[in-house]
Amino acid sequence: MSSSAYLRYVALGDSHTEGLGDGDDARGLRGWADRLAEQVARHSPGLHYANLAVRGRKAGQVRAEQLGPALALRPDLATVVAGVNDVLRPSCDLDEVAGHVEAMFAALTAQGATVATLMFPDVGRITPLARPIGHRVLALNARVREAADRHGVVVAETAAHAAATDPRLWSADRLHAGPLGHARIAAAVAQALGLPGSDDTWALPLPVAGTDISAWRAVGAELRWAGTFLGPWIGRRLRGRSSGDGRQAKRPALLPVAVSVGDTSPTV
Repeated sequence: MSSSAYLRYVALGDSHTEGLGDGDDARGLRGWADRLAEQVARHSPGLHYANLAVRGRKAGQVRAEQLGPALALRPDLATVVAGVNDVLRPSCDLDEVAGHVEAMFAALTAQGATVATLMFPDVGRITPLARPIGHRVLALNARVREAADRHGVVVAETAAHAAATDPRLWSADRLHAGPLGHARIAAAVAQALGLPGSDDTWALPLPVAGTDISAWRAVGAELRWAGTFLGPWIGRRLRGRSSGDGRQAKRPALLPVAVSVGDTSPTV
């Protein structure tokens, strides 16, 4: 389908697609899916967009809670990004996780939607304390890529470039992209979809940083990160809680996308 024909875009996923790291709950979250919707709308003024993503959701929950409503909206463009919350758990069946993602690919493409997904970078290169699960992320990427091939799903190879793990693209929690990271993800998906005006500049490295960080400062930064973000995350897991408890999708209905001048989010 030509990108100019996209009229109904639905995003499924977790906190990354909800937009954490790009704005906040008080001012509103933007995120790569909102940014992508705006890019599509520039060439398809009739675009309506829904974002069903909810933070903390594992792949099986995304499938159980979001796939049915997504199919009911009959999208001609959909994005499916899920699985990171699974690989962060102590135990994870990667085949099961990929199976949930593939089931969403299958259902959406069978209904005629163009579906896109993206690859996750090696989290161990973003924060050293995450190195033990880095291999899981890459293994999940391989399974999702194979599933995408089987169903004709468009894949944005966002993990294949060194820039993907540049700390400047990530928010302070190192789990979610920051505004610049979300902008680059949106640009990568736009290029994968072949949207007019898209290119590969999203993959270019950022300018070299001017100062080196000493080993002691690096250790201190890791300890501060662990206390501020890792500790509370572990605490929620031990209590059986999730950051998404009680949360609803931020944009559950298809609404028109208003393309504003400058760096603003899609508005109703």
